[in-house]
Amino acid sequence: MDNDTRLIIALLIGVLMGAVDSTIVLLALPTITVDLNTQLSYSIWIIMIYLLVIAVGTTQFGRLGDILTRKVVFNTGLGLFTVGSALCGASSGIAELIAFRAVQACGASMIQSNSGAIVADNFPPNKRGRVFGYTAVGYNAGAMLGIVLGGIITTFIGWRYIFYINVPIGAFAIYFGTRYIRRGHKAGNKLDIPGTITLALALILISYAAVDIASYGVRSLNISLILGGIAVLIIFIFTERMVAKPLLPMKIFRIRILTFSIMASFFQSLGFLAVVFIIIMYLQGIRGLSPFYSSLLLLPGYVVGSIMGPEFGKITDRIGSRIPATSGLAMMGVSVLVYSTLTITSSLYVVLFASFLTGLGSSMFFPANNSAVMANSPRELYGLSSGFLRTMANIGMLGSFVVAISIASVSVPRNVAFEVFAGLGKLLGNVSTAFMGGIHAALYVSLGILTVAAILSLVRGKENRGAAATNPPAGAAEK
Repeated sequence: MDNDTRLIIALLIGVLMGAVDSTIVLLALPTITVDLNTQLSYSIWIIMIYLLVIAVGTTQFGRLGDILTRKVVFNTGLGLFTVGSALCGASSGIAELIAFRAVQACGASMIQSNSGAIVADNFPPNKRGRVFGYTAVGYNAGAMLGIVLGGIITTFIGWRYIFYINVPIGAFAIYFGTRYIRRGHKAGNKLDIPGTITLALALILISYAAVDIASYGVRSLNISLILGGIAVLIIFIFTERMVAKPLLPMKIFRIRILTFSIMASFFQSLGFLAVVFIIIMYLQGIRGLSPFYSSLLLLPGYVVGSIMGPEFGKITDRIGSRIPATSGLAMMGVSVLVYSTLTITSSLYVVLFASFLTGLGSSMFFPANNSAVMANSPRELYGLSSGFLRTMANIGMLGSFVVAISIASVSVPRNVAFEVFAGLGKLLGNVSTAFMGGIHAALYVSLGILTVAAILSLVRGKENRGAAATNPPAGAAEK
């Protein structure tokens, strides 16, 4: 086994752990709620705090990786994630568990924000697509694998072990990461403290408002939070124009391929993960399947995506990102159309077929799009670009939960939608028919969002993936 293979293993384990834990708690929520003597409205924050911290942290820790080197921040993230996992498993109350999930999420954001930059540091542009294919396995399969593992471990071992299992895996990843990730170079910059504070505050306000909308619907509190977040975001933009070493150099948005690829990732995450949530609600609330069996129906597509990701990554290395990424988004759109044909009595083979299409589409999109971001990022901004990509994708993931709950719950009470989502209840009769209408509406919204992602992907521009290709300077514009 050569050093490059060991490096890929370290990256794959790291991103896989972070992605798995974004959803592994989902099927354990009812058990955790009862065992810790709390309410579902509180325990749902075990998932939400994780997504919120990652959405806020990835850009900040990506920038820190530029300063301290990616190896230091990535391996620190592995250690923090592992310790946070052990503390989560040992939690005696809901408040402790939510707090330790925040610690775990800090580690995950360090891992996610620097993994792409490590690939760019260690592999030439004409070989990165294949490597991003492997790391895409972690991102793509991780969220779905988390749902399956959550069901298995909670059912047969106990909910605390969905966290304890990360301890030996994390130790293994730390060993590989410490030994085989090359240190890389420091960017020689300083942290932009005003920019970091204002961007973090803006993301916290907007993300918290999104969670509040999913929980309680539109009300004056979350509208005020969104407006406040937008106001702070405007302050952030003005701040970045005045500081000498900005956290997010505005000239980076002059690089067309980089900007459009990051925005395509945001809309893909926003639309695609909403579909996964919606179909789980369909299988549990309308078809009456257990959370465990519901996840098994979606698993084959993710297996296909994991197998095919590296192969489509190789294609990306040869022809560039635009065709594979756009084709993948189109394939996901077709899968949503297939899902939209579901009725109360449809064959479950429809779900299997649509899941296969989503897996195939994601194996095209993720390696190509991730590779496009790093291939067109200035070398001195690798960590920033990698972190910003994950930030936008994670904000999209958080938004997808809001889309799924908010639109589907138009047809049934919001508390009923939450119970269906967590696998606590089955709908009957006319209520089931009404909820089916909400599911179709949510799927059409997701299809529209994926269409926006596909358009952004298509018009991103051409790129050079030859062996001699080099990353552009920060002010270069792509045609």
